[in-house]
Amino acid sequence: MAELRNTYRVLAAAALFSILTPPSLFAQKDDDDENEVPVSAQSLPNTGQTITPLAPRKARFETLNPDLPDNPTYVVGQAVTTVTSPDKKTLLILTSGFNLVNFGLGNGGSAPPAPGAPPPGSQNNADSNEYVFVYDISDLLPVKKQVLQVPNTYHGIVFDPSGTTFYVAGGSDDNVHIYTLNAQKLWAERADSPIKLGHTAGNGLAVQPEAAGLAITNDGKKIVVANYYNDSLSVLTQSANGLSWEKSGELDLRPGKINRAQQGVPGGEYPFWVTIRGNETAYISGLREREVIVVDLVGGPAVMARIKLKGRPNGMTLNADQTRLYVSQDETDSVAVISTRNNLVLDDIAVTAPNGLLPATREKFKGNNTNSVTLSPDGSRLYATNGNTNDIAVVRLGAAANQSRVEGLIPTGAYPNSISFSGDGKQMYVVNGKSPTGANPGNCLGLTAARGAECAASNQYDLQLIKAGFQSFPTPTPGDLNRLTELVADNNHFRRYVSEEDREKMEFLHSKIKHVIYIIKENRTYDQVLGDLPVGNGDPDLVEFGRATTPNFHRLAHRFVTLDNFYDSSEVSMDGWPWSTSARAPDVVEQQVPVNYAGRGLSYDSEGTNRNVNVSYPTLAERLAADPISPQDPDVLPGTIDTAAPDSPTGRINHGYIWDAALRAGLRIRNYGFFVDLARYSLPAPYAGLNIPKLLDPFATKTQVASITNEALRPNTDIYFRGFDQSFPDYYRFQEWKREFSGQYADGSLPELTLLRLPHDHTGSFKTAIAGVNTPELQVADNDYAVGLVVETVAKSRYKDDTLIFIIEDDAQDGGDHVDAHRSTAFIVGPYVKHDAVVSKPYNTVNFVRTIEDVLGIGQLNLNDAVAAPMADVFDTKQKTWTYTALPSQLLYNTRLPVTVHLQNPGTAMMPTHDENYWAAATEGLDFSVEDHLDGAAYNRILWKGLRGSAYPDGSSGANLRLNRAARLAVYYRGLQAQASSSKGESNAGGAE
Repeated sequence: MAELRNTYRVLAAAALFSILTPPSLFAQKDDDDENEVPVSAQSLPNTGQTITPLAPRKARFETLNPDLPDNPTYVVGQAVTTVTSPDKKTLLILTSGFNLVNFGLGNGGSAPPAPGAPPPGSQNNADSNEYVFVYDISDLLPVKKQVLQVPNTYHGIVFDPSGTTFYVAGGSDDNVHIYTLNAQKLWAERADSPIKLGHTAGNGLAVQPEAAGLAITNDGKKIVVANYYNDSLSVLTQSANGLSWEKSGELDLRPGKINRAQQGVPGGEYPFWVTIRGNETAYISGLREREVIVVDLVGGPAVMARIKLKGRPNGMTLNADQTRLYVSQDETDSVAVISTRNNLVLDDIAVTAPNGLLPATREKFKGNNTNSVTLSPDGSRLYATNGNTNDIAVVRLGAAANQSRVEGLIPTGAYPNSISFSGDGKQMYVVNGKSPTGANPGNCLGLTAARGAECAASNQYDLQLIKAGFQSFPTPTPGDLNRLTELVADNNHFRRYVSEEDREKMEFLHSKIKHVIYIIKENRTYDQVLGDLPVGNGDPDLVEFGRATTPNFHRLAHRFVTLDNFYDSSEVSMDGWPWSTSARAPDVVEQQVPVNYAGRGLSYDSEGTNRNVNVSYPTLAERLAADPISPQDPDVLPGTIDTAAPDSPTGRINHGYIWDAALRAGLRIRNYGFFVDLARYSLPAPYAGLNIPKLLDPFATKTQVASITNEALRPNTDIYFRGFDQSFPDYYRFQEWKREFSGQYADGSLPELTLLRLPHDHTGSFKTAIAGVNTPELQVADNDYAVGLVVETVAKSRYKDDTLIFIIEDDAQDGGDHVDAHRSTAFIVGPYVKHDAVVSKPYNTVNFVRTIEDVLGIGQLNLNDAVAAPMADVFDTKQKTWTYTALPSQLLYNTRLPVTVHLQNPGTAMMPTHDENYWAAATEGLDFSVEDHLDGAAYNRILWKGLRGSAYPDGSSGANLRLNRAARLAVYYRGLQAQASSSKGESNAGGAE
């Protein structure tokens, strides 16, 4: 997939805590009474966790404000790496993420922009950068001294041994920046910077280079750069006079490029981090093949060894005498210890928790997303950041294998990425990449020219609302650690068990329910769809696809259970699909998401393709047969390892999805649309002849329309079910599913788990849409009707008494919500589901997946769902009887879909706000070929402009709107009527401004 060009910008002065006053929070005490340390906690509703970064004694927590002259309250997101100067007096913090900014309205939005001023909502290119924050830590407490802007980065930053220079890897710009101290003792980019690395493209399909980790030799004369998307390293050498740098070497790390006899042998892909021993040996972490590659820098460079690891290696560090290399590992939640004398793995230290903190039944589960490792200055302890559990593991190192032990956990902000120490080891400095988002009512989909600008100027796209944090505190004592460890356990529910009542309810369901149909849809918020329900906490002023467009979603919520406090765990589709199918997103996904969605490089790697290559096929011939435009080089991502896929609880690589658990439990599965290679739905010239036609009934001609990207799903997939393609109506996807459901499964042989993708509520591709389903309302209405028809088909079948239907959005990025940017719609339908109920208990994607697991009895996938509660409040064991008949939106009478419900006078059917010509013009240049392949925030603005045209209410954030629903809705419907009246007689053929 190509990179998303997302121009929506960041919310000014977003706070990480509801009590936060920028730029800093302090929790300091004059005494040492540990029991009185204040703890300011905040919930992460999308994961169900709590964060308490102020819990360590005398902790300080602050946002990272780059002091932009035109945007003084702006704070950045995605802090990823910290480094200290050789004299330990300076700390650098590097960001790598979204960090895009739009021009605001100015004057609080009360006045038009001044003549010549940039239009509100347009991209502020000068401020849309990554950053290096420079802190003075000579007196332990950090003092911000300077902030430098870098166009693009990806984790790599290192000090020169002299301390007078540092270097930053330029990410997709494929270069290395050089910063030195000038005469004023300020850091500035050198005149000969940046150093170009010379790559024209990455290894894959339509991907850019990506300079990632870098390290420098002890003598400061060589720099090694990990070329993350070129599967190579570059060596930069300093000139003899020390005044310049030049690229002196390049080493392709793939076996087949080193030795032709090894063509097609996996190895060397996704090199991420670099550590150098002395001046001679570099160690590179290879994420895809889970190896540390040892490279001789003296005689080559040349590969000396490949050290195989169990986990996915990322951050690394050497001990003081450089005899031990410590490697943090995602998937195994551990740190590997490698001897640099013989390149052997000496130990693998589990860093989830101290012994006994997790119940024995949960110790096998992984999911911490361990992503960096640091040693204390005295070398006695190792500190590892666990991104997913928002903590730091403190490991007392033993003298031999199996003697090192976690002695405690330290709570951090959301998703910690890096740790540094003061020179004496008394102070710790930690950065984290995420934060709670809160409400995003201004994230509209764009429906008048003025409102489109206001929406963009609000800077409330969810990736913009995610902010970084900088935490500093005295290194905890053993006494501190005991208290902090207990707090981390509570924050993550390590010891929470399902209540006896809920356990019995879920066991009852398991005994009665034989089949689960799991439907995943795309990108909508709660308020955007259900804000006009007569019950629940919805804001009708934020509705875009209300009752008239989505009658089935409204009826499903109202007749069964309205979940008005449900949150998608993800930010966007790239992490939404992992969360929805495996209850977690691996660290490689978490790190790539904000960079990719900002258009800063990288690719959408989380649905079975890596760098846009279908890696589920073991041979090049099979790849080319499935997708003729696949790279023909046998050394481009050979083998079937999926870099972004999770592992099973027993450590089987890439087998951590819910369908893998079902298959392990001996259940049958059937897949309709999950993990389908989308390449051949919208190929450009000259490859357009290879596109798979949009056949309404491909089974009739036995035309395969789905090529699968997951090995386990391939034999269990309906190849006549079209994957994500916004040109194609969900109605015909429903018909293909029904063909099998009512045909080959009519005898009672329905698989226990059905995976069903109905993606048309994503909307798009208006110019190429078929069957007249070519506007946003029509596409959402089509999705609504298809889901309703699935429910009706089950309700009228032999399976009605033993089948539950679970319906979820993979993420909530494409709209506004007055409670939280993650709040979304979710439905559970079938026997034993409550009727006419509102359930306001907070639930999220992980609870949703856990509920399916418990109903099917397939066990949990990782630590997240192992500690999550099932959604027992949704069910009533006495409510067995249910029925449902689908109702199409009147909008669908404007299409060529065979809508079967009679309308007394079809000529009076509700019309879309605009026709396909308007929407095609308004969205010209946006790419709908793949979910989130387009500029999502710009599309949000376009939709709001075309669908509503009215301003969002000011100050809509977090209010409880469950009361006085009738009066609130009456105002809403009067507004709709006024809008309809004012638009009568207007042409629908105009374009967008």
